[in-house]
Amino acid sequence: MAVSPQDVKKLREATGAGMLDCKKALMATDGDFKAAEKHLKEQGLANAANRSDRATNEGGVFTRVTDKKAVLIQITCETDFVAKNEKFKEAGETVLNSILENGFTEPNVELQELLKPFIAILKENMVLKTVKVLDINEGELVVDYVHSGLVAVLTKVKTNDPTNETIKAFAFDCALHAAAFQPMFFNSSQVDPEYLKEQEEIFTAQTSNLGKPENIVAGIVKGKVSKHLAQICFVDQKFVKNDKISVAEAAKEVAKETGKTVELIDYAFTAVGK
Repeated sequence: MAVSPQDVKKLREATGAGMLDCKKALMATDGDFKAAEKHLKEQGLANAANRSDRATNEGGVFTRVTDKKAVLIQITCETDFVAKNEKFKEAGETVLNSILENGFTEPNVELQELLKPFIAILKENMVLKTVKVLDINEGELVVDYVHSGLVAVLTKVKTNDPTNETIKAFAFDCALHAAAFQPMFFNSSQVDPEYLKEQEEIFTAQTSNLGKPENIVAGIVKGKVSKHLAQICFVDQKFVKNDKISVAEAAKEVAKETGKTVELIDYAFTAVGK
């Protein structure tokens, strides 16, 4: 039967359930308002919307790597108790499935709607905070790493031998590296210009206080900026397995060792609380 928008709105106001859930409930009960309200309560959907303003400072991360795509997501919730619940983990897998099936690349209303049944069961607000997707093309290898359910990393390596175990191990080490050092940017060309300008201004102010001549100040600031970029850019950071070389240099060593092309070309990162 047809359901009017006014009836859906009225049921939503009475139960706090989502608009789509209210419409489905009215259709399932032939427009019987009381029966629809009971149906929503039985499904645990009534009052789910009332939790939407609760703070979600805890949560968990999930990853999935297929032949063509790699995905990582972060879902936040109110307590770490819920974040460890099997239903919370089921929610993560449900969202991952939808992203891969529908080609989503960022959080949206449809994905958030998938969390409502789990919100009803777990009695906590849940928010899909992060969605990151890496395409995997021919000659590319992507590995994932999750640390304690709180940090997730994807690293992408370009190589002419994606099945090589040494290269796979390097890609995984890069994921470990990102989890440990949490780089802000992939390389210096991707640094936000506004961020870089702010850092230059800070370094200039700090150095000017030393009373040095302007030309000396400029040189010192340039050196400070270069050092800072090496600290925040993934490929320029000192490699987690050998702090004598950078991540980019480590890739060259693996290429030399295997006789294959090896280059770290992308990554994705998320962490609960970040």
